[in-house]
Amino acid sequence: MEWGISWTPRGGTVKAWTHVARTDAITAEVIRMAKAVRDRNPATPVPTCPAWDLRELIVHTGGIHRWVTAMVRDLAPTRYERAEMDLGIPELAGEHASWLEAGAAPLAEALRSRPPEAAMWSWGGDQHVRFWSRRQLHESVIHRVDAELALGIAPEIDETIAADGVEEFLDVLPYARWRPQLAELHGGGDSIAWQADTGAAWLITLTPEGFRYERSSALGDVTVRTATAADLMLLAWRRRSYEDYAVEGDVKLLQWWVDRSAI
Repeated sequence: MEWGISWTPRGGTVKAWTHVARTDAITAEVIRMAKAVRDRNPATPVPTCPAWDLRELIVHTGGIHRWVTAMVRDLAPTRYERAEMDLGIPELAGEHASWLEAGAAPLAEALRSRPPEAAMWSWGGDQHVRFWSRRQLHESVIHRVDAELALGIAPEIDETIAADGVEEFLDVLPYARWRPQLAELHGGGDSIAWQADTGAAWLITLTPEGFRYERSSALGDVTVRTATAADLMLLAWRRRSYEDYAVEGDVKLLQWWVDRSAI
């Protein structure tokens, strides 16, 4: 059984995400990113990834695509060491955009060639191929946005992709074990609501065991209101600040969550 989200934006149509649908969407996102960065200064700083310039962002994104391609192709039972792989990174900066784009087709081919329920290693809770179609879609979206923001381009994210992206963030968050602060994400029932004018809404509840979430338009102890699910996705991944939106309730609780949920 595939994990997915079926959500109807106000005035829109239902989108049921599947492994194949996510795989198709990855290719479009990579092409959009490659188009944005082509012939741009590789030394352009990337404010949303402060340690990187545009070249490093491209190399990271294209490298992840090739790393995942190899693991999915082999149904790898353990993690491959990306640093030990020959990723074919070009020496000339002018070739980076084409190299990034060239990684999309092999990734899509590998994902389509394996059943979504096939077992393999992942760093998340879903140890199947389908983890990687979902993860690579949203990784590609966020890094495409990083590039566009660095270049002064106003980013746009499809609402149904963004809604799935919010839930994917909440699904993988407990497994980002390289972030010790995540161990503090628990509580006694405090709640955080994320609500978009398009109809997407989630309620996050802190429990003694961690946190849970549900699709709900209920108010939380603190509620963030945005125009779109895309805003909420960017907020979740810290590409936007909650200060950019309307916030009602316990702002200290929201800041506490933001400080501990960064991955």
